[in-house]
Amino acid sequence: MLSDLSEVIRNSERPLNPAQVKGYMMMLLKGVTFLHHNNIMHRDLKPANLLISSSGHLKIADFGLARLLSEQRERLYSHQVATRWYRAPELLYGARKYDEGVDLWAVGCIFGELLNSSPLFPGENDIEQLCCVLRVLGTPTQETWPEMVELPDYNKITFKDNPPIPLEEIVPDTSPQALDLLCKFLVYPSKQRCSAKQALLHPYLFTPPLPSHHSELPIPHRRPPRHRLQAPPPDLSVDLPLKNSLVNPDLLHLWTCF
Repeated sequence: MLSDLSEVIRNSERPLNPAQVKGYMMMLLKGVTFLHHNNIMHRDLKPANLLISSSGHLKIADFGLARLLSEQRERLYSHQVATRWYRAPELLYGARKYDEGVDLWAVGCIFGELLNSSPLFPGENDIEQLCCVLRVLGTPTQETWPEMVELPDYNKITFKDNPPIPLEEIVPDTSPQALDLLCKFLVYPSKQRCSAKQALLHPYLFTPPLPSHHSELPIPHRRPPRHRLQAPPPDLSVDLPLKNSLVNPDLLHLWTCF
């Protein structure tokens, strides 16, 4: 793989146009749909784990944190998963019992980053991460997120009431269809998040401009790492006289005695 989506977002000479954003989103949604259809949670979706091939195809990578969903949905998982900026709010509250909704939240964060060319919730630590989310989506209540009171860390920290900020202010110059789809991912209750399969049928992907073909997407090439040229050892320098570069045979006997 030549690159990843984080490099596409960061290194593009110009911001991605709407058709290119749709092209990447369509490939991401198809991949997540396949994973969830096979009961796989990735648990670490982020731009750096979405590789870009030489043909422009997006491939989901790094399954080190992936787990199978239990059929009874009673299995306990670690909440210390997913890179912080893409971590679902239930994980930030210490949830041990969760589902593929954690991936769908991450898809929403990636979508917002594609639209905005910068992360939506760039928290420096877990508390600040929650603050970033609550600042944008508003402070949840028992009416908007009934399951919140059951989360392990719910009573450990309180936040003042904040009204939500309209997403069109967070992601300006974005179409109404894109904002609608983004809103369907970034909701507090996991069960209410739009599935990847449903998102593939959203009007956003069928409204002009249509998604770019993979051959029309930017493919930045990774720069090879720079290797510093090291000076040769003094005794091998080409500037030394030849007689100074020769080994004294008398010293060889001394070296073998050690």
